[in-house]
Amino acid sequence: MKIEHIAVYVNQLEEMKNFFVSFFGAVPNEGYYNPKTGFRSYFLSFSDGVRLEIMHRPDLCDTQKQPFRTGYAHIAFCVGSKQKVDELTQQLSQAGYPVVSGPRTTGDGYYESCILGPEENLIELTI
Repeated sequence: MKIEHIAVYVNQLEEMKNFFVSFFGAVPNEGYYNPKTGFRSYFLSFSDGVRLEIMHRPDLCDTQKQPFRTGYAHIAFCVGSKQKVDELTQQLSQAGYPVVSGPRTTGDGYYESCILGPEENLIELTI
């Protein structure tokens, strides 16, 4: 058994798509639009076969995000090496995305950094 995909509602669909394409090499599908509900989505495919669905609809309820809450916590990307974690963290920081932690080795032995991506979604970079 495997997870087929993860889905996230977003406010800025095109911005979020461009973020994952630009920084993580995601390949988007052509997109989907339901004119009856206003629902739009993209499936973003990554090199290892994992897919992320990003979705938007006009009637979304958006509350302020707290760093520690139930539900979605973060998306973690294995980038392959400490050097790549460092490089991508620096690229994201220079692009204006806040670095929350790291790069560092955590108490349980992971080398990682965490950044706040678009819409304050936490993105973890690890080896």
